[in-house]
Amino acid sequence: QVQLVESGGGLVQTGGSLRLSCAASAMIFKLAVMGWYRQAPGEQRELVATITSGGSTNYADSRGRFTISRDNAKNTVYLQMSSLKPEDTAVYYCNARIDSLRRDYWGQGTQVTVSS
Repeated sequence: QVQLVESGGGLVQTGGSLRLSCAASAMIFKLAVMGWYRQAPGEQRELVATITSGGSTNYADSRGRFTISRDNAKNTVYLQMSSLKPEDTAVYYCNARIDSLRRDYWGQGTQVTVSS
């Protein structure tokens, strides 16, 4: 049973922009803190940003190139990425964390490649 479906990855040049989307099932989306993580080759998965059901955001990097948002009507969370750099190249994963149920859901990942 697929719970999170990501889209929007691809190949972009340095300085370009991409928007990732993650559609979730309604029940999960309503309860979860939604987040984006990324994993570069040979590296550990790392937090990019999270957003609560009320819209509070948290970013691992505060330099302002990425923006996380959610559309509660569409059960979708977005990651707008701008001024992309080659070091942003990674597989980006959508995450839904429901603390009250001690549940953690992951999407299948979407590849983002930034060429120099």
